[in-house]
Amino acid sequence: MALLLAVGLLALGGCATAPPRNSQSICRVFEQYPSWYRDARAAQERWGTPVNVLMAFVQRESDFREKAQPARPHFLFIPLPRRSSAYGYAQAQDPVWQEYLKANGRWFKSRKNMNNSLDFLGWYTDRIHRELGISKGDPRHLYLAYHEGIGGYRGGQWQHDRHLLQTADAVDNLAREYGAQLQRCR
Repeated sequence: MALLLAVGLLALGGCATAPPRNSQSICRVFEQYPSWYRDARAAQERWGTPVNVLMAFVQRESDFREKAQPARPHFLFIPLPRRSSAYGYAQAQDPVWQEYLKANGRWFKSRKNMNNSLDFLGWYTDRIHRELGISKGDPRHLYLAYHEGIGGYRGGQWQHDRHLLQTADAVDNLAREYGAQLQRCR
């Protein structure tokens, strides 16, 4: 019996969710993966961060790839360690993921699970809102604080990072586009 259970779990572990065929249309994303809409709504109801903002973060961070990780640099042909522990849909790094688990229970949570990743994003954007006063309806500054961390955002170095500012503008635009699309696809 235990062997059968182990084989079943291994088989399930090998199943990966493919990224949506059209990630620029939130309506198409939710048509392809209806459970993601339910997960995003649950995170919005629990933490107050709008569905469109949560999904724009996931699109930017992982392009909806469940096992997304930063590229591994190479020295000649030798792979070097990754520069970050970011992983999964939300690209949550190990230290803040551990804080999330401690605050929200450790059982059966995975950064490869969309529901868990959206709940993590809701939890962290709620924390950003409480600690920095950034509105949950301000995707640009929420993303800057998410990317830099709360302390990094307070430090203000992001104000001189042109690439990061452009990325935050792109997240802001996508979140607003997703918001408009959601009004039409319900």
